Formats: sequence, C-alpha cells, structure tokens
Amino acid sequence: MTKLYLLDTNIASYAIKGSSPAVQRRIERVPMAQLAISAVTERELLYGVARRPEATLLHAIVNEFLLRVSVQPWDSNVARHYGTLWAALETQGRPIGNLDMMIGAHALALGAVLVTNDQAFSRIKGLKIENWAA
Repeated sequence: MTKLYLLDTNIASYAIKGSSPAVQRRIERVPMAQLAISAVTERELLYGVARRPEATLLHAIVNEFLLRVSVQPWDSNVARHYGTLWAALETQGRPIGNLDMMIGAHALALGAVLVTNDQAFSRIKGLKIENWAA
C-alpha cells in the first residue's frame, strides 16, 4: 500500500512560497501521487489569496499548486471521524481549532500521514504526523 501524505496548510504554504528549503527538498523526493491536501486546506489557501487580490503572482502560484496536488474531498466518512474526534478532545479538555480538527480527522479517515509544523495535532490519538519543516 502506497503511503499518502496529507499536507497541512502551513506546509502547503511553505511549499507555495518556497520559504522552507527543508520542505522543498522533501517534496521533491516524494512522488506527486503520494502528496495531497484536504479540501479544508484548499479553502484556507483560496481564502488567503482572496484577501490579497493585488497579489497576482501569489494567485498564479497557488492555482498552479492546486493543479498539481490531489485535493481530497471532505465527505461523510471524514465527518464521522470528525464527530468522534471532537467528542474525544472535548471530553479530555484538550480541543484544538475547528479547521485543524477537520484536517486531522481527514488524515485519520484517509489513513494518511499528516505533514504539519503545528504541535496542536499531537493531541489527536492515532494520528501519524511528520514535520518536514524541522
């Protein structure tokens, strides 16, 4: 079974901006078929460029990135994982932000490795995490 890497928004941003040589090197070593983002991350990226209509180069780079990477749909199976995850984190008194929880649930549902630079995801039991920016 081929490993799927789900890039969190911060890692996708590093890749788009070219601001992390470590992320760039790692992305170059992984086949594109193994790289994906959540539709939630797609929404965050599109929101970011919508807030900066004058940044035409950024718009072009983000659009090119979205053409190259697989965007995984947020579906009913993911929603089920999200509900369970939300309840578990809330019971533990350790919630994380809603968008991060959605992305974490998405990675769990896909059985993917979440690639992130955000420590909040370490609260999600059973989530496989790698930090390519380290």
